[in-house]
Amino acid sequence: MSFLEAISKVDTATIARCIDSASDADVDRALARKQASFDDILALLSPAAAHRLEELAERSAALTRMRFGCTMTLYAPLYVSNECVNACVYCGFSRRLQIPRTTLDVEAVVREADVLRSQGFRHVLLVSGENPRSVDLRYLLAVVRAIRTHFHAISIETGPFDTNGYALVAKAGVDGLALYQETYLAHVYRAMHPVGPKSRFDRRIEAIECGGQAGFRSLGIGALLGLSPFRVEMALLALHARYLSQRFWKSRIAVSFPRIRPTPGGFSPPHPLDDRDLVQSVCAMRLALPDADLVLSTREPPHLRDGLMSLGITRMSAGSRTNPGGYASEHSRSGRQFAIEDDRSPAEIARVLSQKGLEPLWKDFDRSIHAPTSP
Repeated sequence: MSFLEAISKVDTATIARCIDSASDADVDRALARKQASFDDILALLSPAAAHRLEELAERSAALTRMRFGCTMTLYAPLYVSNECVNACVYCGFSRRLQIPRTTLDVEAVVREADVLRSQGFRHVLLVSGENPRSVDLRYLLAVVRAIRTHFHAISIETGPFDTNGYALVAKAGVDGLALYQETYLAHVYRAMHPVGPKSRFDRRIEAIECGGQAGFRSLGIGALLGLSPFRVEMALLALHARYLSQRFWKSRIAVSFPRIRPTPGGFSPPHPLDDRDLVQSVCAMRLALPDADLVLSTREPPHLRDGLMSLGITRMSAGSRTNPGGYASEHSRSGRQFAIEDDRSPAEIARVLSQKGLEPLWKDFDRSIHAPTSP
């Protein structure tokens, strides 16, 4: 059964009621479990648990150190294109916005990669808008082949491909796929994605499974926080992550927590959440998914990122630019996807991690591990 079939049977109104009605005793039971049930996850996301955030944080921090040690993987997003055929109402790349558009040629991508490598990065995330005429399979393969000697791990966050397309990308040197559903509530999804191929809820939610079938080492999912009530959204995100971890057990699941940031379109989130809500989401997700990578981007302010370094996050970006060409040229005029909040350099982030007793990992994987050995 696909996750699309599974989620179609979920009653979100019942989930919301269970979350809102959870008691202190329900939270006690959830915190005492070695392995959280779905009911426990609902309790950990509840208003009752929000009043016990310190307990959640202590348990989350201890579990993270037990499973991941005192480490933090650092990565950088490398934007190759801001051209897009979708009209997502919250996105700075929406086709409805009048922003400077560009798709980097392969040589320009290599220049961006040179800068990131010089900063220490060995893990990069290639990001683009969805425009099949600009970023098609041939272009993506050319880019990956040109930069794969720069990095030990390459992930992609682009428009979806089918299983065969993802298999070709994986063979070229990509080991990770990030594909955020944005929202798991179908009626909200339709309102937020009115035009373009991304308007199809079913296509979006099934694409990550194509990546799993293609054999990516890492499968990344996430919900764009602020589009709908976060507690229900986090519960459905946890359900999705558990489904993927069971079906594609050879892949590591990564879960991201992007909050809506200001964009050129001036979109305001209908359900904003504060810092405490985000901390609760991260801690609850750690207890629900002990072995998943939890990812935090430079969307968040420095003080919050510094606090979450020790509580459950295991992978974070640093020194990010969200427009094509933003690393090699500080004066790049291409439009950005969203405003970043933490503009500290990668070296500064590494120093903060070290001060907190965490080892910054610029490399946590090497493709040679999977290379065939000579007889």
